[in-house]
Amino acid sequence: MKLYSWNVNGVRAAADKGYRLWMKKINADIVCLQETKARPEQLKEDIIKPNGYFSCWHSAEKKGYSGVATFSKSKPIMEKKGLGLAEFDHEGRLIESVFKDFTLLNIYFPNGRRDHSRVDYKLAFSDAVLHHCNKLREKGTNVVICGDFNTAHKEIDLTYPKANKDTTGFLPRERAWIDKFIENGYVDTFRQFNSEAGQYTWWTYRLNARERNIGWRIDYFFINKEFLPALKDAFILQQVPGSDHCPLGIELDL
Repeated sequence: MKLYSWNVNGVRAAADKGYRLWMKKINADIVCLQETKARPEQLKEDIIKPNGYFSCWHSAEKKGYSGVATFSKSKPIMEKKGLGLAEFDHEGRLIESVFKDFTLLNIYFPNGRRDHSRVDYKLAFSDAVLHHCNKLREKGTNVVICGDFNTAHKEIDLTYPKANKDTTGFLPRERAWIDKFIENGYVDTFRQFNSEAGQYTWWTYRLNARERNIGWRIDYFFINKEFLPALKDAFILQQVPGSDHCPLGIELDL
């Protein structure tokens, strides 16, 4: 079973840059998109519900902002939009999809902003996610958490760590939250297979950063540690164009 995650930075723009062809080519079991920046009523049918997939969209109340979408070949047992917390759910940041062997959380974590004005909000949202994940695990549920976390965890996860120590996305308290997430029993799947530098998922559009591979790894697939035996591969598809992020994925043997 192959699962993919991609911050498309606007699904309409990505569709014009090859997203549709990419979806057909990969033949994925599940695809999770973040930062869709659109409501279904603004989209063509082949984007809302690609051929062969069930789809779920959670859009922000604010137009052209945030938003997530999940596509799956198998119909989920249940789907839920948001965490049930009004202070977060109006921004369209999370879809929960229940499948036979695991529950999938497709998440677009907030950006802390250059002036750090939303760091507290970001961390409050992150703690709410952790609390929810732990509640699922207490019930014996395996959890797959994917999306744009908007945080590079360690120095290896960005090109210029020292220059960005005071930049949101690499602040000590943002990184400490990922430490806490891992300490609670969640596994960074990519680092189970790859310990090399230069493995990024986001590059600024400025200064030819992507061509020079000056980037950040801020998109992840995490699973609970009990589910680790099912994990067979994790990868980043750095060569796929269409956004300032690239897709990433995991393979599960169920």
